[in-house]
Amino acid sequence: MIPAPDLTISGTATIEGAPLFAPLSLTLGSGQWTCLLGGSGVGKTTVLRLIAGLETGADFEGQITASDDQTVADRVAYMAQDDLLLPWATVAQNVSLGARLRGETPDIERRDRLIERMRLQDHMAKKPSELSGGQRQRVALARTLMEDRPIVLLDEPFSALDARTRADMQDLAADALKGRTVLLVTHDPGEAARLGQSIVVMTPQGLTSCDPPAAPAPRHVDDLETLETQGALLRLLREAA
Repeated sequence: MIPAPDLTISGTATIEGAPLFAPLSLTLGSGQWTCLLGGSGVGKTTVLRLIAGLETGADFEGQITASDDQTVADRVAYMAQDDLLLPWATVAQNVSLGARLRGETPDIERRDRLIERMRLQDHMAKKPSELSGGQRQRVALARTLMEDRPIVLLDEPFSALDARTRADMQDLAADALKGRTVLLVTHDPGEAARLGQSIVVMTPQGLTSCDPPAAPAPRHVDDLETLETQGALLRLLREAA
């Protein structure tokens, strides 16, 4: 894997002249998970899509830079809330989709290792309709890892899962994405308290940092410091509403 850089996005965005988010500067630490929280409509997903080089519908004035001065968008892997699996493709085909879309020959050995890591080796020939929600998200995570990018952007990828499956996926993702520069956009203070090495709350007025728990992530859900951080984040979100 290419070494993961620090990443900074700074500037402001507007839609038809109306501010979408206040001037901000957000730095994602190299090899760390940054969790970005905020209410609906404050611009969290826009920030993520700007970093990914995707269409946002907004006019952005600012810059997105990496600490190694290399381009950003072509070093990004993106995982959305919806798994976005092709319904007619098997698990194996969905995991290697990126290479096939680029006209490249997929690394089959790597694909199979990732599928095994996601505990999906018994489901390789199945279609998405034959999988549970948690299994589908594991396929989506394997597809994200198959891209082998140093920067990974996660847009509420676990929010549609039940509590137990969500916790399992958080643990799996934390292990699988070690060493990468990760931005997780989430509405869930508990998720941020479990996973964040840097935690930032986005409001219409700007960004507010919140100290993460001292324990290494992923943290136990009932750890006192994790619960205190969850409470502090909830207070910040309610104050901004």
